[in-house]
Amino acid sequence: MRGPQAVPVAAYPCPIRRLRLSTLPQGPPVPPAMNVLYEEEGSFKVGAILVDNDTSLQVEAPHGKRSKIKSSAILFRFSEPLGTFLELAQVGAAAIDADFLWECCDSAEFGFDALARDYHGRVPSAVESAAVLLRLHGAPMYFYKKGRGHYKAAPADALKAALASTERKRLQAVQQARYVETLSARQLPEAFQPLLRDLLYKPDRNTIEVKALEEAASDLHLSTLQLLQACGAVPSSEEYHLGRFLFDNFPQGLAFPEVGPLPDFAALPLAQASAFSIDDATTTEIDDAFSVRRLPDGGWEIGIHIAAPALGVLPGDGVDREGASRLSTIYMPGRKITMLAPAAVKHFSLDEGTVVPALGLYLTLSADLALRGTETRLERLPMAANLRHEPLEQVFNETSLESGAEGFAFAQELRLLWELATVFEAGRDRPEMPRQFNMDYSFYVEDGRVRIIERKRGAPMDKLVAEMMIFANAEWGRQLAEAQVPGIYRSQSGGKVKMSTVPGPHQGLGVSQYAWCTSPLRRYIDLVNQRQIIACARGEAAPYQSAGEGLLTVMRDFEAANEIYNEFQRGMERYWCLRWLVQEGITETTGEVVREGVVKVDGLPLITRAVNVPDLPPGTRLELTVSDIDLLGINLRVDARVAAA
Repeated sequence: MRGPQAVPVAAYPCPIRRLRLSTLPQGPPVPPAMNVLYEEEGSFKVGAILVDNDTSLQVEAPHGKRSKIKSSAILFRFSEPLGTFLELAQVGAAAIDADFLWECCDSAEFGFDALARDYHGRVPSAVESAAVLLRLHGAPMYFYKKGRGHYKAAPADALKAALASTERKRLQAVQQARYVETLSARQLPEAFQPLLRDLLYKPDRNTIEVKALEEAASDLHLSTLQLLQACGAVPSSEEYHLGRFLFDNFPQGLAFPEVGPLPDFAALPLAQASAFSIDDATTTEIDDAFSVRRLPDGGWEIGIHIAAPALGVLPGDGVDREGASRLSTIYMPGRKITMLAPAAVKHFSLDEGTVVPALGLYLTLSADLALRGTETRLERLPMAANLRHEPLEQVFNETSLESGAEGFAFAQELRLLWELATVFEAGRDRPEMPRQFNMDYSFYVEDGRVRIIERKRGAPMDKLVAEMMIFANAEWGRQLAEAQVPGIYRSQSGGKVKMSTVPGPHQGLGVSQYAWCTSPLRRYIDLVNQRQIIACARGEAAPYQSAGEGLLTVMRDFEAANEIYNEFQRGMERYWCLRWLVQEGITETTGEVVREGVVKVDGLPLITRAVNVPDLPPGTRLELTVSDIDLLGINLRVDARVAAA
């Protein structure tokens, strides 16, 4: 005896004896064989002989099908009744213990017929031979197939491993069945809790948990995500989408390393004028502001002030490494993920009532707003106010500008800046860009409810800020180029925008060069460019001496990250548009055609495919029916019909 499960031969009624065939008891004379058992494509078949040639036979199966088979495919011939032969052989095979059969085989290759004789201790019947053949063939862990009708016993170690694997799979199947039962009752198995992130965002279909989830979902005619939601595994649709983004892009979490002491910059000169900023109510990283000062000769000094984190966030330090990893603040309605650590943001943000280090671009203007010159200064800037969009737009708008109303804070300064912005806009050589939609949207999320504010694009407040930033980015880009200090630029040619370390014209903006410099708290490229500008202003060697691998790496990494972040932001804005439709109970609304099959919903930045939209010109007004809103899939159904005249 040998192997992992040795069994006494005496325990079996038909012990194997290694006997010469001539000594085996002989049965009654065998009638002429009329049937054959043969192997075809890995399975065993029987048939009655119709024509017997030397190399091939024609046989008829029990169900009447006739086939031509090669003589080499025949395992043996027999005369027993054909109709029940395989059924009886299968019954016999089921009664043979594979462990015992394996125990009694040595390591040499053998034929099934020899083993059948040894097993029965006599010349076996055709059914008995077939039973042994079927048992050998049906136990591949025990017996390796070496040819037609020939096998070899598996080595003991290999058999032990195979049996252990089979037992493991059996136990897994039992566990999987329990999981399916629990999930079918819309309950989450306890073992699923630590695996939820993977089950939601990166399911491994080789695990029994995912197999059970898919099986239960199929039985219930649900998607796996819908089933997990029914089991309470998805706390909210918003958290699901944010969780997927974090799983893919921040697998180590959002925590910042501890920030060490930051310098106070008390040695910097104090700016002569105090400044104010214009931002959305949700903005906490305030990195641009403005000041206006009347000059003795009747002209003006306009200050465009930018927060100066480059003074304290040095290349390669802990704050910088985290910023270089994130590359940008990530925005979504109701939340954001900042690029810099909160302590660094607070230290450098241009917050109301503080005196903070700033990089200032000062414009000297004549009384008629003609530009005389510019100067870059590093200084401490007193911040007088942080003006916010919603209340400011109520008093500073096209109507108040036409009427000359000035009964609000910084009214004269805002009017002067707006007039300068119109001069800058007129002076830029940019093509006319027709816009189908001329609205901007702001999202405000509080306690799970969303407000979506529609604002006309190009309002005085927006134009003022945009034109000041365009001027600063173009001017500092020019200064870097003239000083031959490398930087990162954005250019546009032929409608294509690209980033480069070489200055080039931006046709869409109508400027000769354009370098992102005005958002160093929120974009890593701006922080890098600010380091170069500060070096120029101080007459020092720039941190990045050439437009080489350092700047190219920053540029490439930023472009890749920015694409991912923008896609996520668009997806979350679409999600909150659907949340608003659900929240307000909107089922009927209006919209217009964007292009064939695509519509824009009025009052929302929601562009989607619609059903029943004929081939209509863009701008055609439509009546829309909204249904089947899926917050997990961020989808909906929109049926459209042409609006009544």
